[in-house]
Amino acid sequence: MRETILFICAHNDDQIIGGGGTFAKYAHEGKHVKTVIFSYGEKSHPHLKPHIIIRTRIKEAKVSERILGGKGLVFLGLNEGKFGQEAQRVKEQLLELIRKEKPTKIFTHSQDDFHYDHRAVHHIVRELVKEHKLKCDIYTFDVWNPLKILKRNVPKLVVDISDTFKTKMKAYEAHESQVNLPAMLPFRLRMWIDAILYGWSNQCRYAELFYKL
Repeated sequence: MRETILFICAHNDDQIIGGGGTFAKYAHEGKHVKTVIFSYGEKSHPHLKPHIIIRTRIKEAKVSERILGGKGLVFLGLNEGKFGQEAQRVKEQLLELIRKEKPTKIFTHSQDDFHYDHRAVHHIVRELVKEHKLKCDIYTFDVWNPLKILKRNVPKLVVDISDTFKTKMKAYEAHESQVNLPAMLPFRLRMWIDAILYGWSNQCRYAELFYKL
């Protein structure tokens, strides 16, 4: 039976920024890597009608998933900024999905992410695992986390992505509607710098770092 790994995130590029190299590495190893996305990200372009940007972002997510080698993509369709209000409904849906997939690992947002929706996803996943005593390892990744001081003593998972870093960046570039937004421009450089620094600290060319709950 193949191992299943879930990436659970707020928007359809978060898993790539935080763990795209690891995603691609696990997929290349034959693991079933699937993604659960809470929202369609329709507020990223407020000047466009929601159905237009939703259609665009779904298309980009599918292209990106193919590049990474993913085996499934699920949109939960929550409204951005209202994850907390819709938590109970989505928790039931997410619980059913986790029980069906039986993942050995779940990767999700950090609890100290600056973005409200990212923190909401973290708390929903954490509560779900605790309430239902789900048996799988939970790891968190950084997206809007310039400071990592709070995690200094938390157990870490370091993944060598030397062979999949280019795949990660190609998957990120597939999100054409997002990558050139002013707020997103620093991410290319940051992903590159982080990968080099984590790699240098762990005797490899590029690496990604996660924290275990």
